[in-house]
Amino acid sequence: MAKKIEERVPLKQREELLSVLKVRFEQNMNRHEGFSWAEVQSRIEMKPEKVWSLSQMEETGGEPDVVGYDKDTGEYVFYDCAAESPKGRRSVCYDQAALEARKEHKPRSSAIGMAAEMGIELLTEAQYRALQLVGKFDSKTSSWIATPKDIRALGGALFGDWRYGNVFIYHNGAESYYAARGFRGSLRV
Repeated sequence: MAKKIEERVPLKQREELLSVLKVRFEQNMNRHEGFSWAEVQSRIEMKPEKVWSLSQMEETGGEPDVVGYDKDTGEYVFYDCAAESPKGRRSVCYDQAALEARKEHKPRSSAIGMAAEMGIELLTEAQYRALQLVGKFDSKTSSWIATPKDIRALGGALFGDWRYGNVFIYHNGAESYYAARGFRGSLRV
């Protein structure tokens, strides 16, 4: 049986997380103009099962922040907004198939696998480009992004970064991994 939310994220830790998220929200209003922290916090409190995912985003260095709102569902959208690809999620290949394909020097995990464990999704190319409109991210690192099935079927995977004043989307073998490549996630609350 799954642990109760209270057991997964103790009250003190939840309060600390909400405090950190509030400060980040207030310091980065350009990411969510017209939004109110009180409304975001109310939504988080209505969806306690999402608190664990937010805590995992924070604990792995993602610095989650609100970047959007879905009017149809009433959900706030959080992205990892750390300046560089989250430290606790680097040196991973793209997915489980890539991890299993490596014969030697296997990484500890995969981006897709870690994201699923955390209850988040990798950013799509469109989301990654949208994130770059509210700041400049991955100027020294890179981040795996959700890869279309046709590219993945051929053994590839996509990643992005910010260099020379532009967003670049590249490809690599899905089984590759680098100390400076992690992944950014999104969470709808």
